[in-house]
Amino acid sequence: MDGQDKLIDFASQGTEGSFSESQTNGAFHNHFMESVQPLIELIDSLRLIGIDKDIDLPSIAVVGDQSSGKSSVLEALSGVALPRGSGIVTRCPLELKLRKLKKGPWSGTISYSGHKENFNDPLKVDNFVREAQNKLAGNTVGISDELITLEISSPDVCDLTLIDLPGITRVPVHGQPDDIADQIKNLILKYIAKSETIILVVVPCNVDIATTEALRMAQDADPDGYRTLAILTKPDLIDRGAEIDVLNIVQGNVIPLSKGYIIVRCRGQSDINNKIPLSKAMEMESKFFKNHRYFSSLLNDGKASTQCLANNLTKELKSLPYLTEQIQTGLVNGERELKNYNQGPPVEEEKMGPFLSEARAIRNTIIMEFSDQIHELSRTGHSKDRNIHALLRPEFKNWDNYLRNTEKSFTTDVKKMIEMYNEKHRGRELLTFSEFCEFESVIKDHVADLQEPAIATLKKVREIVQNVFKEVCILCFDQYPSMRYIVSVSTTYNT
Repeated sequence: MDGQDKLIDFASQGTEGSFSESQTNGAFHNHFMESVQPLIELIDSLRLIGIDKDIDLPSIAVVGDQSSGKSSVLEALSGVALPRGSGIVTRCPLELKLRKLKKGPWSGTISYSGHKENFNDPLKVDNFVREAQNKLAGNTVGISDELITLEISSPDVCDLTLIDLPGITRVPVHGQPDDIADQIKNLILKYIAKSETIILVVVPCNVDIATTEALRMAQDADPDGYRTLAILTKPDLIDRGAEIDVLNIVQGNVIPLSKGYIIVRCRGQSDINNKIPLSKAMEMESKFFKNHRYFSSLLNDGKASTQCLANNLTKELKSLPYLTEQIQTGLVNGERELKNYNQGPPVEEEKMGPFLSEARAIRNTIIMEFSDQIHELSRTGHSKDRNIHALLRPEFKNWDNYLRNTEKSFTTDVKKMIEMYNEKHRGRELLTFSEFCEFESVIKDHVADLQEPAIATLKKVREIVQNVFKEVCILCFDQYPSMRYIVSVSTTYNT
């Protein structure tokens, strides 16, 4: 059974799984997780090989204003402490892959921009994420759209994949570019605009939900609210007497959302300062809602607690019948297109024009895709993958080191020239003033010595560029060998 058949098989299962009363402390019972985990792994593998270009694969994007409680929610779901602090803490998209194990030790893997590292200490997550962000976005307060992937495997987590996005800001702080707010919004829209992305909006209970930028952006991307799930945080910080207002929000009486609202109480800064573990924090959360005068009913209705949130998110990824429709539609269209080309070019004169126009359009589309990928490799600034400049930087660094190592010998040659000039040729010139032709002679000799290593560096750079271009060429023209040959030869000749 290939990947496509597997996807159809999984999607056709619908939501037949059901919850049992006994649940693990991670969030779900075992047989339900056994049906969900293969599905999530399949989605990740399809995304890895690029199927998402043709089929919209589901994902969950987490959006919220700064200090909305995003990190606390993700901590509760993953069981690890993520970077916290004031200002922009999440500076790169963070793909958080949670994988539930039946048994075994905790393990983590972080990967970004060609780097991959495994570790077994959950306390190292904070440092690894910060280090990755500093490498991708710099040590300042800027952002980058390069993705960091953090995979966590443990018996105490739920099977879930989320993408944490930078918190929305309005006013740049010291060291940030003036357009930082627009940069963050554009990055968020890049993820939430996709029709299959579930938008997880995090909003504190103690603010006016109607004025939050995160919910406004979600409404712009999802006007009908069909794929927006709102999480209300910090219920212990609301003013006395405002509980009814929060209940109205959760019940959908203020801003209706198809997927509704869930209220959670995660660890606050005081809990962290008191070193309260996440497991204890979840017990405290459950106790908080059970004993709350107003919110206990929400717990019974499945609209409160981190456990309820995890259940709902996993159930969202379980319901994938639309993927079956996409695949079947794609197959029908592909078969229809193949039939059109089955007999080769038409012999009727009136049909030749439309046939050639369609073929030309397909060819132009493929060439434009190749051109776009080359442009993406060549551009500077933030990009989803490493650009050609990053690939060449080690060679340029080696060349720079070589030049610096010749600095001492060059200085020695200049001093010898000056001493010889002073002894044999100096006339009425002031001391330390020598004829330019003498300096020029030393420089020419030095440049001549650099010629051979410079050509060697140039050959290495050319080889790297050619190999990268050939890789793109093979990917884009895999089914068009003639075009692949022409572009490959042209690329080799021009570089």
